[in-house]
Amino acid sequence: MTPALFADIVIEVCLPIFAVVGMGWLIDRRFQLSLETLVKVNLYVLVPCFIFVRLISTPMSGGEAAGIIGSAFTVVLLGGGLALTVARLLKMSLPARKSLALASMFGNCGNFGIPLVTLAFGPEGAAIQVYVLVTMNVSTFTVGLLLATSDESHGGKHWKALLKLLRQPTLYAVLLAVTCKSLDLHPEARTWLWQPLKMQADALVGVALFTLGVQLSQTRPAPLRTPLLSALTIRLIAAPLMMWGVTSWAGFAPLTSAVLILTAGAPTAVNTALLAHEFKGDAAFATASVYYSTLLSLVTTSLSLTLLRLWLV
Repeated sequence: MTPALFADIVIEVCLPIFAVVGMGWLIDRRFQLSLETLVKVNLYVLVPCFIFVRLISTPMSGGEAAGIIGSAFTVVLLGGGLALTVARLLKMSLPARKSLALASMFGNCGNFGIPLVTLAFGPEGAAIQVYVLVTMNVSTFTVGLLLATSDESHGGKHWKALLKLLRQPTLYAVLLAVTCKSLDLHPEARTWLWQPLKMQADALVGVALFTLGVQLSQTRPAPLRTPLLSALTIRLIAAPLMMWGVTSWAGFAPLTSAVLILTAGAPTAVNTALLAHEFKGDAAFATASVYYSTLLSLVTTSLSLTLLRLWLV
């Protein structure tokens, strides 16, 4: 690994990401922005438009898409198994065990992953990441939800969270794009429809990173201790290594493998902290994992991308 290549990646890919994150952090410190509003703009407008536009614009076979979804989901399960094993060895309490597993399994494939892949691999890589994002969202509110409610009687909240999943427009953006492709419809030929969607899709990268900065500004992390370090290690280091093994076995094209490996090491998703808080997990632990993993990802994603660039050459 050459120092020059690593420095180029830090400057060209990671620093632009963290510069916009820093803007969000600074502006929130000055004006105390509404995080709830920013999150809703991302979830209900920008992300669905981005997913629909990328799926329509990028040709991909059903078998390849299924392989991407299957690989992402496999690494989620492997990360959870490893986290629960570590939790037992450390003799953690049930709430802390849940939070360790949630923080280790689910990465921030939206606010962080999509901008990262877009800068690193362009629109073609972003189209691959769309399937990872959908997989992560669905698995968070199904597998993650089951984990969060294990050994607890939260039937009402369980159904409430499942209904929350069904209200996510991300799923319907995917279904609409698949329907258009299946019926050979071409929304891109309707300028009055396509251009507004494309403008919103193009806005996602900047707004998502700005929102992440606001989230970090409003987070009060717990101190770094062994359980938290375990979650960070699994999320940032073990998950990409597991994805490398899965993609090697699956035989993906080099670009697809590179995208999956890179974003497998995305920092902990904010939704994990929400689940931990809702279902009596260790919310402080989950929140700290989001905070520290996001900061450390500047180094880990730079290293991963450097190795992947050398491999793709």
